[in-house]
Amino acid sequence: MVEPIKHVLIPVHEKLSDEEREAFLKEYGITSLAELPKIRKDDPAIRHLQVKRGDIIRIRRKSPTAGETIFYRVVVNA
Repeated sequence: MVEPIKHVLIPVHEKLSDEEREAFLKEYGITSLAELPKIRKDDPAIRHLQVKRGDIIRIRRKSPTAGETIFYRVVVNA
């Protein structure tokens, strides 16, 4: 069985540090985490990151046209 995070089709998932989190929220004018798309705490792609509810995950996807696209998700309980 292949580990989900090592599969070629799974993009890179990273947990933002506290400093990155605050800068991200300020840059985009986000006042409530409810404004962000969600990702479940038990998602196989982030299980290895030791996340907690309210953490923000940066997802980097390779794109044939844009080179790389970045998405953000907030962690919610299962």
